[in-house]
Amino acid sequence: QVQLVESGGGLVQAGGSLRLSCATSGNIFSLNAMGWYRQAPGKRRELVARITSGGNTNYTASVKGRFTISRDNAKNTVYLQMDSLKPEDTGVYYCRADVQASYHSAILLYWGLGTQVTVSS
Repeated sequence: QVQLVESGGGLVQAGGSLRLSCATSGNIFSLNAMGWYRQAPGKRRELVARITSGGNTNYTASVKGRFTISRDNAKNTVYLQMDSLKPEDTGVYYCRADVQASYHSAILLYWGLGTQVTVSS
């Protein structure tokens, strides 16, 4: 059993900041890449940022220079620091974790339930 719990979403004015957290718990033998995705109404879910177990990161072009993804391996937690927020950043943000539950287990992709981020102008 693996659970992902996101927190930190909310309502913020354009230009403001939010910090999202995603804590992963349960049967975790190896926690590999983690990432943040978002989905606006009527749109497809898109990758926002991703970080490997070794700390390598990548971002979608629209958030480069504004968002920073990081992780705390001791806490099995990934963060997304969002600065200079824009109305187009509005959406439900989902955490994803690639988890190997045991030595003999395949790597499975787990999703959190999402946290709402609303940026007003």
